[in-house]
Amino acid sequence: MADLKGKTLFITGASRGIGKAIALRAARDGANIVIAAKTTEPHPRLPGTIFTAAEEIEAAGGHALALPVDIRDEGQVAEAVAAAVDSFGGIDILVNNASAISMTGTLQTPMKRFDLMFGVNVRGTYVCSQACLPHLLTAANPHILNISPPLDMEAKWFKDHVAYTMAKFGMSMCVLGMAAEFRERGVAVNALWPRTAIATAALAMLGDAVNPRNCRKPEIVADAAHAVLTRDSRACTGNFFIDDEVLAAEGVSDFTAYAVEPGAPLLPDFFVPGAPMVF
Repeated sequence: MADLKGKTLFITGASRGIGKAIALRAARDGANIVIAAKTTEPHPRLPGTIFTAAEEIEAAGGHALALPVDIRDEGQVAEAVAAAVDSFGGIDILVNNASAISMTGTLQTPMKRFDLMFGVNVRGTYVCSQACLPHLLTAANPHILNISPPLDMEAKWFKDHVAYTMAKFGMSMCVLGMAAEFRERGVAVNALWPRTAIATAALAMLGDAVNPRNCRKPEIVADAAHAVLTRDSRACTGNFFIDDEVLAAEGVSDFTAYAVEPGAPLLPDFFVPGAPMVF
């Protein structure tokens, strides 16, 4: 499949960052994008709402449906999925992008924050997958793509932020299990994770820990996601992809254009096997 024209993508957390970049890449093909996110009013620290994202998607050539959704709430998710099907006739692709983060140790992580990370990352991914699967099972070339890391069970990924690591790995465990569960029924379930830190507005939530000049742009993840989502769902499932490896397999050899500041050293992201810690 060359492009995503006419496909309907249900993308969580698509009001900004990587989720919006994936939406805009699909929109250039003429895809239908369901923006399932919480931000309906401007955030004091993070730019963009579901409505501004919808305007950008329409301008890029896609069709947008902006839906305020707290993905921790199965009722809201069910209503959003029904609205997507009513508007576009079905769902072809689910991108579980929404995520909550707290880079804190065990004694510094309030249970409210622990619950938020598990509610959004693990429960939200599971709820959205469960709600979309009946429609994916009847779609042509259906995909679930989780923006989550490879399952690399080294202590270094846990010791400084065990709650966050468990929550992100929970998303990846959904890939491991659901890929096997739905392989014979033709639904691809894969994970995608960036090699390097990505310059998104969410970096502001980490204070000064990451300098944007040492990051790549969200478009590298979006282009990699597009490459995965256009592959044959029966032949491409159960993978834990790294963004630049996907693009290299597509023939990309020069990644300079993806750098925020070409030539600046790049910070590796968390959870990439063999990569040093960023923080």
